[in-house]
Amino acid sequence: MLKEEAMWEMALRIVPFWLSLHDERGGFYGYVGHDLRVDAEAEKGCILNSRILWFFSEAYRELGRDTLLMAAQHAYTFLARAFWDEEQGGVYWSVHADGTPADTTKHTYAQAFALYGLAAFYGISHDEGARRRMYDLFDLVETKCREGMDYGEAYDRHWRRAGNEKLSENGVEAARTMNTLLHIFEAYAQMYEATKEPRVGEAMRSILDTFLTKIYNPARRRLEVFFDADWHSLIDLHSYGHDIEASWLLEWGCEMLGDEELKKRLEEMTSVLTEEVLQKALHGDVVWNECEKGVDDKTQVWWVQAEAVNGFLNRWQKTGEEKYLNAAKAVWGHIRHAFCDCRAGGEWFWSLDEHGAPIPEKPIVEPWKCPYHNGRTCLEMIRRLPENV
Repeated sequence: MLKEEAMWEMALRIVPFWLSLHDERGGFYGYVGHDLRVDAEAEKGCILNSRILWFFSEAYRELGRDTLLMAAQHAYTFLARAFWDEEQGGVYWSVHADGTPADTTKHTYAQAFALYGLAAFYGISHDEGARRRMYDLFDLVETKCREGMDYGEAYDRHWRRAGNEKLSENGVEAARTMNTLLHIFEAYAQMYEATKEPRVGEAMRSILDTFLTKIYNPARRRLEVFFDADWHSLIDLHSYGHDIEASWLLEWGCEMLGDEELKKRLEEMTSVLTEEVLQKALHGDVVWNECEKGVDDKTQVWWVQAEAVNGFLNRWQKTGEEKYLNAAKAVWGHIRHAFCDCRAGGEWFWSLDEHGAPIPEKPIVEPWKCPYHNGRTCLEMIRRLPENV
């Protein structure tokens, strides 16, 4: 049964792997190569540490194991000590292995994930320091990163605007990105779930309106990805992974707001996003990566597969249509067969080529590769699925 398989995968592979990366100096090791060798001196990214904080917090909420709470506390302590800029506010992009600042960029994306992790940790611990930092970070994002009704991307340590190469790809540098805004919304939703703070709910409504009016392209039935400062799309790109991720994350957050009209408007969009990925990106039991200028990238990426399971399960729950459940089952089966690393001490491979072979140039852990997508998929399956599926 899928629920049992997800529980096994999280408890016996993902959790032990990440617990093994505990660094006594603080936080968790920042790099593990494809050969499973740990680089104990690698930089530690804020996004990685924040996602680890979120994962162990949510895993504790589900499983109730003290080791998970201790791991979450360890990640929180390092976030507060090493990444937090006590003078200028906010979190750094990365620190050295010993916890001293490395890249002091203040990227909105990193602020969002720190907030996401803090909100999850506060939800299980009610730690007053986490609560204070959570509210401080929300206020910083709203005052330093918000530009009118929109959000900027990158700033230096003193909150002066900087280049956005960190969240730009495919040969463009974007002033605004769908990806950053999606994860601001996600962080705010996690905070709203924990606090029901009205200001956070209003910010969530504003972001949902931006998705509906500026990011969603109804003619192409997709979300645009990279934009200039006036929300003009910079590239012909269909990001299958981001569309399927957004399809369920936006609904998850919107559900908390209790706004039936907004919920109806949103579902008109998210149902299209899911169906387009089902029809265009799912090939057998694999979801392709993206399509740029009409050319598909058939690389199989770990996080795209994980979010596809979440998105298809969400649509099945909404509609009862078996095609979505069957799609989720197929992708999950491929994950277990091809992505789960069966070597002793392994986790999930980053990516496979179009023939299904692991790509050895890609590491198992680095600033972007974390237990956030695959751990979350296991948690969503455990929470959403009945025992008999």
